[in-house]
Amino acid sequence: MQLHDVWFVLIAVLWIGYFFLEGFDFGIGILTKPLARNTTERRVLINTIGPVWDGNEVWLLTAGGATFAAFPDWYATLFSGFYIPLLVILVCLIVRGVAFEYRAKRDGARWQRNWEEAIFWTSLLPAFLWGVAFANIVRGVDIDAQKNYVGTLGDLLNPYALLGGLVTLALFTFHGAVFAALKTVGEIRERARRAALQAGLATAVLAAAFLIWTQADSGNGRSLAALVIAVLALAGALVANQLGREGWAFVLSGATIVAAVAMLFLALFPNVMPSTLNGGWSLTVSNASSSPYTLKLMTIVAAVFTPLVLLYQGWTYWVFRKRIGVQHIPGHNPAAPLDQA
Repeated sequence: MQLHDVWFVLIAVLWIGYFFLEGFDFGIGILTKPLARNTTERRVLINTIGPVWDGNEVWLLTAGGATFAAFPDWYATLFSGFYIPLLVILVCLIVRGVAFEYRAKRDGARWQRNWEEAIFWTSLLPAFLWGVAFANIVRGVDIDAQKNYVGTLGDLLNPYALLGGLVTLALFTFHGAVFAALKTVGEIRERARRAALQAGLATAVLAAAFLIWTQADSGNGRSLAALVIAVLALAGALVANQLGREGWAFVLSGATIVAAVAMLFLALFPNVMPSTLNGGWSLTVSNASSSPYTLKLMTIVAAVFTPLVLLYQGWTYWVFRKRIGVQHIPGHNPAAPLDQA
């Protein structure tokens, strides 16, 4: 295995880590509207990810930076060709972060309601658009001989990509519901488990169609193994959720994301961005990579700092591991009407 192959694997791991962690972040944001019945419950949901959401987004920055350094041609073609959807995702992530921080800065009901609305939409849109983007990467797009994307925005909104967007939207919502059940107590915990069942069943239908389509179009033996693992993990997560084993349900819903995203990268390799115009114009791990010296330097840096980052993030999750409920929210009045709590 050469260094450009190693960095393809490392970038795949970074994206898998991002979707595993940010997946339940997005899911919690989406669930603030259908799951929470009042302002206090929305605050409970937001507080479940309050200490970790910003750390989870570091994985995206690292994945983008690693792609830029290790595969500059892939980065250039991807970010220029997918400029509009990636810009929408970026704006959503900026507004979402501001919403988390500003929501509690004033006591006005309208002020909080507007920021809560922003949290919902800026979680839902990226959850959908990431699926659209990665489905197009695996399917292939119109790339010419100069490694430029020559298609249109409409070309990216093809049936396969839209199905991919629905899969990530449903899967992240399921992952978030399982996380909510794991991190809360009381009635909201029971509602989260019911929401996880509904989202999980929707995910099973959509994911089965998308992954089978992917396997039929560009799959191989390795991607088929990942597909089977994803199906088994999703089934196990649904069973664990019904049994009230939230810890196992979360592990297995995360394993579903890991296996599903791994399947996409396994189906993609050795390409990094196939061309639908001419197979010879596809970007691959060899023709899109940086120099061996650059990759060697990056490998040394990654070997030193990656374990430190993982240890720190693991410690953060351990510190904030306890469940919370409405009784932990300052000023909560159990006798207040739902729309005034």
